[in-house]
This record gives sequence, structure tokens and C-alpha cells, in this order.
Amino acid sequence: MVKICCIGAGYVGGPTMAVIALKCPHVEVAVVDISVPRINAWNSDQLPIYEPGLEDIVKQCRGKNLFFSTDVEKHVREADIVFVSVNTPTKTTGLGAGKAADLTYWESAARMIADVSVSDKIVVEKSTVPVKTAEAIEKILMHNSKGIKFQILSNPEFLAEGTAITDLFNPDRVLIGGRETPEGFKAVQTLKEVYANWVPENQIITTNLWSAELSKLAANAFLAQRISSVNAMSALCESTGADVTQVAYAVGTDSRIGPKFLNASVGFGGSCFQKDILNLVYICQCNGLPEVAEYWKQVIKINDYQKNRFVNRIVSSMFNTVSNKKVAILGFAFKKDTGDTRETPAIDVCKGLLGDKAQISIYDPQVTEDQIQRDLSMKKFDWDHPLHLQPMSPTTVKQVSVKWDAYEATKDAHAVCVLTEWDEFKSLDYQKIFDNMQKPAFIFDGRNVLNVDKLREIGFIVYSIGKPLDAWLKDMPAFV
Repeated sequence: MVKICCIGAGYVGGPTMAVIALKCPHVEVAVVDISVPRINAWNSDQLPIYEPGLEDIVKQCRGKNLFFSTDVEKHVREADIVFVSVNTPTKTTGLGAGKAADLTYWESAARMIADVSVSDKIVVEKSTVPVKTAEAIEKILMHNSKGIKFQILSNPEFLAEGTAITDLFNPDRVLIGGRETPEGFKAVQTLKEVYANWVPENQIITTNLWSAELSKLAANAFLAQRISSVNAMSALCESTGADVTQVAYAVGTDSRIGPKFLNASVGFGGSCFQKDILNLVYICQCNGLPEVAEYWKQVIKINDYQKNRFVNRIVSSMFNTVSNKKVAILGFAFKKDTGDTRETPAIDVCKGLLGDKAQISIYDPQVTEDQIQRDLSMKKFDWDHPLHLQPMSPTTVKQVSVKWDAYEATKDAHAVCVLTEWDEFKSLDYQKIFDNMQKPAFIFDGRNVLNVDKLREIGFIVYSIGKPLDAWLKDMPAFV
């Protein structure tokens, strides 16, 4: 029986291994992590992450051929294939601070694999890593191998949160990169056979190691670039009276461009886009390509600009101050159908409003108060370190209250901001919300999910990203 072990029980490791266990009942799969609370959660009825469909799969396989454990060394020692899915945060100090990936956790995982192994192993990069990481890992393993042979593969994930299980069941492609040697080809084939249990062979792409590592960064950079492009257009649409939804639709019908990732919004978030682009920028700089680095840096700049523009629009519309005004935030996760708040635009919007002394009331159907307070009090990039290395009891931001009901959050508010496109926000009783708000009542739709005409009929002053402005908003120009 083939045994797979995955180091790291997070957003990538947990769902990926659960699906492998489901689709390969003949394979034993162990997910290991040094975080006791996280592993306890995976073994409980309350999983540590929310992803539609995940709970059913875990319950089906757990205890049969899927195991969650803190006994890292035991399972690594017994495994034939070891996936490494640990954090690769952006460095906050030292060489490459603010751009380079911190490979501390990867390196310690590699050293541990070398220490405990008693048989040959295939080691698979599952985390997003800089190009040439495999080379560094190879050196650590080879110099500590005690005669044991290791093959390094790159198998980046291309999951979208909220649809991760669907993406795993029906991937656009599975990418496996390996050394172009007989041993490398054999290792690639071994991993390919695992995925071939449910993925058609023509959708399993094999490349050399460096192409696989760079493909992940490139894919995220291209996707983020599309979002920044349409967001840049949204600013121009507001200034000219064009409608960004209509522009995006017209552009997206061109078969060379396509309609995906052309929804204007308050900005992109999630654990990968910003981190991977910064990483790409750093790699370009290190390889003597400053013009290429500058090009990709602009994608991040536009994203930051969009968030600042949104905050400036709120403040300028409300008589140039939100001091002591209640602003309701609907949605804190970076997108719908996930509880993930990593790099969510909501953090920067809330911090911008808090900087102007607003009182903030937040409702999100999947994000806890503890997580929100943690996010609002953490320094940039701290979120990407393992939980046990993050601040344990975040200082509570007194101007922030978290509600478990949209109506409670918006009661007596001067303004409502929609920052996540949760479906339930489309069907709220906005007449009821309007009646219980301070007047004039403002709605700032950062996701373009609300029916603007109906809201205006009720009496709201509405700002919707990239849409023609209310007369009121034209009289209150945003300083951006």
C-alpha cells in the first residue's frame, strides 16, 4: 500500500489530501502538523477551515485511509511520498524584506525529512515557492541523506477558495515538474499515477522543475493583473459616466480575452496574489530584470490604489469626515464561500476608516470576532506565519464591534459598505435597513452585487464601483 504524508494541515494540505484519500481508497494518507489545536479541529466535527463539500469527504474517509496527526516524524518516516505544504510568508526583515519568500519553514521541514527517513522518498513541493527552491531543498536532503535517495517534485496547487473541492475533482490541469533524469521521470510517473485515479491523463501536465515552480507564480500574477486592469478601468468609468460592468462584458466577449476575473471590486485578496507577485518582483530583480519587476509591481500598486480610493470615496461623500460615525461592514472574508481573511481588502478599508476615527460594526457569516480583531491588530505579513507564532491575544480594537446579524450590524449606521459578495447580501431587506439607519443613509457597494436602482428608490445614496455616480457623489469629489 502506497503511503502519502502531507506536512501542513492548512487550506492546501487539508482539502487536497482529503480528495486524494477519497479518490484513492488503496492509498493511506496522513496529514501532519505541529499545531495541536489545528489537528484536533481536523479530528472533530468543527473543521478548522470552511470549504463547501469538504466536511462530507473528511467524515467519509477519516479513520479509514485518511488520518490527521501531530506525530510528524512517525508519518514522514513511513511515507513513500511526502507533500510539503508549509507557510512561505513574505520576509519582514533582512535581505529581500517585503518581497522575498521566507523559506524558514520549508528548510526545517526538509531537514526533518532527512533526519527521520530510513527509506527512499519522493518529496513534493505543494506550497507556492520561488523558482529554484527545489534546488535548495535537494541540497539539504542530499547532504543529510545517509545514503537514502530523494527525488524532488514540484506540484503547485491551482485551487480557488470557495470552490476548492470542485477544483480538485475537476481540475483544469495537474502540473508535475521533476528532474529530467531517469530517476526524476520515474518519480513524476509515480505521482502521476496517484492523480490518474480520477484526472484524465491529458490534463496531467509534466514539465521540468523550474517551469512548474514558475508556472504557479505566473498564473497568479496573470489573474491578479486582470483584476487590477478592470479596477483601473473602474476609476476611469466613474470619471466619464461609463459603466464598468458593461465595459467588462463587452471586453470579455472577445474570445481572446474571455469573461473571467473581470469583475471590478474594492480589490483582490487571499493568501497568494500579493505574496506571489512580490516574490516574482524579487526574483526578477535578483536576475537583473528591473523593468520586468517594475511591470509586475504595478499590479500591486493598482490594488492598493483601489482600496485607498474606496476609503476616500466613503469619507469624502460623508461630508469629509467619518469621525464617530457608525459604518457597517458587510463581509470581511476576501471572497464568498470561505472564512479566509488573508490579505482581504476589508482589513485595509477598516484600517482606513479607523484612521479617520469611525466606529465600525462588522458582520460576516463565516469569520469569527477573534479572527477579525486579530487581523485588524496584526502587522502586515504576520498572518502568514504559523498560528502559534502569531500574537496570541490580539489587542481589541475598541472602535470595532462584530455582530452575527446584518440587521444588527447596520442599525443606527450612517453608512453600509459591502466588501464580500456573499449571496445573502443580495436578498436582505434593504427597506428595513434604511428605516433603522441615520440619514442621509449611504451604501458603498465594493462588489457590485446590489440592485442600485432599487436602493435609490428606497432613499439610499449609493456608490457602486465603476458605475455612474449619484449627483450627490459628483458634488463631493473624492480626493484620490
